[in-house]
Amino acid sequence: MAVYDPVEADWYVFDWTQTEMRKIRCARASLMTVVGLLFAAATSLSAQISTTEYAARRDSMAAHIGDGVVIAFGGRTPVTDYGTFFQLPAFHYLTGYDEPDAAFVLVARGGRATSTLFATPIDPRRAFYYGFRPDSTAIARSLQLPSRPFAALGTVVDSLVSTGVPLYALSDFEDADFARVDTLTRGQQFVRAVAARHPGLVVKDAHQLLDQLRARKSPAEIALLKRAAQISAEGHRTVMQAPPPQHEYEVAALIEYTFKKLGAERAAYGSIVGSGVNGTQLHYMKDTAVARPGDLVVIDAAAEYQGYAADITRTLPVSGTFTAAQRAIYQLVRDAQAAAERVAKPGALARAAEDSSFAVRARGLAALGLIDSADATLDPPWAVDCTATPRPCTQAYFWTVHGISHGLGLAVHDPAQFYYGERTYQPGDAFTIEPGIYISTRALAALPDTPRNRAYIARVRPLVMRYENTGVRIEDDYVVTQSGVERISAGAPREIAEIEALARTRGARPVP
Repeated sequence: MAVYDPVEADWYVFDWTQTEMRKIRCARASLMTVVGLLFAAATSLSAQISTTEYAARRDSMAAHIGDGVVIAFGGRTPVTDYGTFFQLPAFHYLTGYDEPDAAFVLVARGGRATSTLFATPIDPRRAFYYGFRPDSTAIARSLQLPSRPFAALGTVVDSLVSTGVPLYALSDFEDADFARVDTLTRGQQFVRAVAARHPGLVVKDAHQLLDQLRARKSPAEIALLKRAAQISAEGHRTVMQAPPPQHEYEVAALIEYTFKKLGAERAAYGSIVGSGVNGTQLHYMKDTAVARPGDLVVIDAAAEYQGYAADITRTLPVSGTFTAAQRAIYQLVRDAQAAAERVAKPGALARAAEDSSFAVRARGLAALGLIDSADATLDPPWAVDCTATPRPCTQAYFWTVHGISHGLGLAVHDPAQFYYGERTYQPGDAFTIEPGIYISTRALAALPDTPRNRAYIARVRPLVMRYENTGVRIEDDYVVTQSGVERISAGAPREIAEIEALARTRGARPVP
């Protein structure tokens, strides 16, 4: 799934002191020592997160905090009838509790954790409709966590913070990408009310710490990610061998069916199936248009397995065969992905992979005549300081738009270790590489009306027409091990010859 990249903003990156960073590394090292011993033998078919690993995560939080109170809120009961509940990533990471309307409190004293879950019992009659929730005995048995009624939360928190310790809050926003506009949640209102009752209370954002703990995946987490990627790859392969679609929604239906058939809980995000001009919109999710022979279709879709999200994109010709123009753009994107893969090694700078991929695409676009040169500039349609951040002002960036990588985990845009510190790939990282190129006259129309842009448009429009509505993105998933980088989405073909060969077998392979 293409990273929303507001002119190359760094995601999940915070300004931390060196002392804080050392504390986090120590806490994370302690966590990984425990879970590494527990899950060295985990496999993609049998892995699950044990109660011992959840406890190790909580201990790592406490080790960093020293003295303080952490409060986290889980997701609410869906407000639309018949909706399936899925827990919020941060809450799940610390508790493993996947029922709605819960909260969690961790008390750290001298770096040691004491944790309590606050659960909301369901009304007995509603339980016959929506299911019974575990009581305190069942929670203690399955999660090794003591629990209390949610109604007691306010009194307990008031008592804890009255001692003067700081309160670390894990907000209950639905998605970290949109946290800044999701500010009226129950959890955030609760924390504001606590702060109002306790003048002088220090409230800190616990996500900054938790994200860095989440960034390094344990062996069990990697096994779950591998299974999610395997299921996702099979979905893409099934689409490649299905009859030519007449509509985008046929592709979405088939790939999501395959995910569920193979054991995934759901699609990891809204499936993006964009044909023709829709393929040049990065997060097109309507999936309703006609799929016309001769067009490309961008399929950005993946599965969530036991809470862990894969993220795979393939670009296919609706007719089964690439035109010469489509082949040129596709191969350029594929070469850009390969360039990033060669750089993405343990200890390597993530920025170097980004730069290598961009350089390949810039040179290729120049060779095709779609830009004046690899470093030529224009007046971009977005707000940016071209002196401080020059790349978003280049002609090449205009046709490529987004970054090429993000972390994977409990969220499709999950923290990764290369977001922090020295910004290098480290064992335990799980991430994507997803370059793209998107050519359309619609994009030209979005350029500001300036003399420089008018001259550029006049020069390039005939060539843009040659590649009109050609959107190509190729995205794979990777994990970093001690010895290298493994592409865990390898089951989804991506070479031109492979895709066209599979298309020739359409109808010969049944849906799994």
